[in-house]
Amino acid sequence: QVQLVESGGGLVQPGSSLRLSCRVTGSRFSINEMGWHREAPGKQRELVARIARISSGGSIEYGPSAKGRFTISRDKNILSLQMDNLEPEDTGVYYCHITTRSPAGIFDDYWGQGTQVTVSS
Repeated sequence: QVQLVESGGGLVQPGSSLRLSCRVTGSRFSINEMGWHREAPGKQRELVARIARISSGGSIEYGPSAKGRFTISRDKNILSLQMDNLEPEDTGVYYCHITTRSPAGIFDDYWGQGTQVTVSS
């Protein structure tokens, strides 16, 4: 059973930093893409950042709100998100997301339970 366990959320003041981590266990197949998505109060879930497999080039895509302030990285089955200069608008639940690919070419995707990030003075 694939499990994604996020950690690192919390309550911080504007201008602070946080580092989120997501550990993936139980996947029988290669992890393809890994990413972070955010669900702010009253808004739809949106992409924060995602990163492709390192063996495929490890290309990175950032959502508009993350550019220049957040850094995504992955090391085997661990995904990280370094968030600097946090703003109140960054408040929300952050979800880890992965896609897997079987040898037969079948893709699947999984979500973590989410970790709360609150930026407030």
